[in-house]
Amino acid sequence: MARIELLDLCKSLDAFQIRDLNLTIPEGRTLVILGPSGCGKTTLLKIIAGLIEPDAGRVRYDGVDVKDMAPGARNIGMVFQNYALYPHLDSRTNVLSWFLFRKKTPAMEAEKAAKYRRTSELMGVELAHLLDRKPPTLSGGEKQRVAVARCITRDPSLFLLDEPFSNLDQALREKYRVSLKILLKQFDITTVYVTHDHYEAMILADLLAIMDRGRIEQVGTYEEIYAEPRNAFVAGFLNRHVGLPPISFLDLAGERVGVRPEDVRIARVERPDALPAVIEDSVDLPLINATMLRLRVGTQELHAQGGGGARFRAGEPVWVTFARSHTFDASGARVATRSAAP
Repeated sequence: MARIELLDLCKSLDAFQIRDLNLTIPEGRTLVILGPSGCGKTTLLKIIAGLIEPDAGRVRYDGVDVKDMAPGARNIGMVFQNYALYPHLDSRTNVLSWFLFRKKTPAMEAEKAAKYRRTSELMGVELAHLLDRKPPTLSGGEKQRVAVARCITRDPSLFLLDEPFSNLDQALREKYRVSLKILLKQFDITTVYVTHDHYEAMILADLLAIMDRGRIEQVGTYEEIYAEPRNAFVAGFLNRHVGLPPISFLDLAGERVGVRPEDVRIARVERPDALPAVIEDSVDLPLINATMLRLRVGTQELHAQGGGGARFRAGEPVWVTFARSHTFDASGARVATRSAAP
């Protein structure tokens, strides 16, 4: 296991700059870097691995600056989108490929056998029937299993994974996310996982780092960041509901207020503390047994989550209150969070 520190990192790229970036990945934890495509997630992962050199700043493993340490000497297990398997070798040899480039000694052969046995026991039938086949004959999910097994066999102190499930269909993604989570918990290996998939991040992350245009906007657990977003970008990016916008922003009494759809309360009876609104339309969301309601508050749009089967007609006047809301200043920073009395 390793504790990873990124200190004042800078890197100039065509689309943006990574500037003065600081991030700590605790020992034995899984940190997921979540952000939109092109925000610098993969670049950051490659800097940690030593595949890209930063313009300035330091990368430290357990307090040791690794600037002059080659990628191969960092004891990293990497799984990227293309899996990078040797196409001419069978899966068994791919799983054991770290040993291909080591001097063969009795001690090394014993270590190889022990690690292969442990990997086979951990992955079981998920791996066994693939071992005699070569990568060109494997599906995306099968290649992913071999790539993860190769990482485990190497016994790394750090896992780096860059959207390894992006090439799989939905059913396989669901299955292998859970399998990977179990493996990571078994090993307690420090892990950095890059994705733009919110659901994947929610499943895998011990800690979450939200990234945008070369900046780490916020670090915390999924619940911490969702409940108390640092700024409007984080509030508008992090989502937990399929089919619903993450937040609505309204200008109310000179304040910029953000409200999550699950925090909007709708009544057909006027209340003195409620805002008048009009139902624009509604969409049933069977996957989460809910209804998305789009409302108009004056000239502004507001999204609300109703219970499954909630029925309102377009044009119907209603009154809305907020169980919880956030206030943001002109720069987008969150300055307050309010919760209504029950």
